[in-house]
Amino acid sequence: MKFTGGLIAGIVLSASALLNNPDDQKMNHFQVIGSHNSYKQAINPKLFRFLQQRDSVGMSKIDYEHISLSDQLNLGLNALEIDVYADTKGGKYAHPKGLDWVPGQPAFDTQGVMKEPGFKVFHIEDIDFRSNCATFKLCLQELKKWSDEHPDHNPIYITMNAKDEASDKPGFTVPEKFTAQTFADLDKEILTYLGKQYLITPDDVRGSYKTLEAAVLHNNWPTLKAAKGKFIFILDEKGEKRATYIAGHPSLKGRVLFADALPGTPEAAIHIMNDAKKDLAAIQKLVKKGYIIRTRADSDTQEARANDMSSFEAAQKSGAQIISTDYYKKSTHFNSDYVISFNGGTYFKPDPLFQNGSQGSVGN
Repeated sequence: MKFTGGLIAGIVLSASALLNNPDDQKMNHFQVIGSHNSYKQAINPKLFRFLQQRDSVGMSKIDYEHISLSDQLNLGLNALEIDVYADTKGGKYAHPKGLDWVPGQPAFDTQGVMKEPGFKVFHIEDIDFRSNCATFKLCLQELKKWSDEHPDHNPIYITMNAKDEASDKPGFTVPEKFTAQTFADLDKEILTYLGKQYLITPDDVRGSYKTLEAAVLHNNWPTLKAAKGKFIFILDEKGEKRATYIAGHPSLKGRVLFADALPGTPEAAIHIMNDAKKDLAAIQKLVKKGYIIRTRADSDTQEARANDMSSFEAAQKSGAQIISTDYYKKSTHFNSDYVISFNGGTYFKPDPLFQNGSQGSVGN
């Protein structure tokens, strides 16, 4: 068959358009910006001053707040972080001790939701306890409502901490420990109040591959189009808690959350490396292999106070797909021009490590 020059050019252009269509690219070929401790409200000023007098350095690290989850998603953020405390019987965190230390603070839990059994969402027991969605159930219901109103939204990453470490300060409420049953309850709560159809799970990515990691190294992440309207939950824990979540679920079979699993293990898919300046080359290597990496642009308010963009610049250069910040808006707690977004004020862009047609590679 003989092709004319025009026909050949048309075929080439069509192929090029298909290749460059963002919806046809894998979801791990994009970088997103999201928030850290996304639920957090400010500590009441009266309580904050009381705590600041006792630990000014420690308090400066948690002197920030966030708008509601829905408002963050409406702004364009593509990643959130939700901390959960187990509260099997209910009422464990219904009256934080900080309310008694400083009288005259606004009422807490006026709807009584903290008295109900189930996971609670806040930063630090007894002192940093105000949240835009006080229970995990309420957070999930808010995410579902927002997703239903924006069915074509980009995939949203939800990083989670399972908080159960007791404070080193006497008198604080001692959290309930996470056990195998607690983690089973956590999975169930996500399925109950959000729903399987809203999720990308380890089973979805693993497909027919022997392990989750093998699927990742063969670039088996969904396309952006297939991932739209979905949420990806990540357990940001190591050691015993990570081991407990994986136990009995090799390659995270049947699990809802991805684990922060080390590359080289069967469960490896999403890994958290929060220091992009220190780990720049290592992050780049892992991203190119197919892993999704989460890093941070700032922490403990330090970069924002110094107006230091170097960690964010390193995060972008690293290719880490999830970049977390407390400052998608300027701080209202201290004077600084520090604010994080990609060029043009966006929070989603093609990953620079995949801009030359690289599709990732199989490796160890």
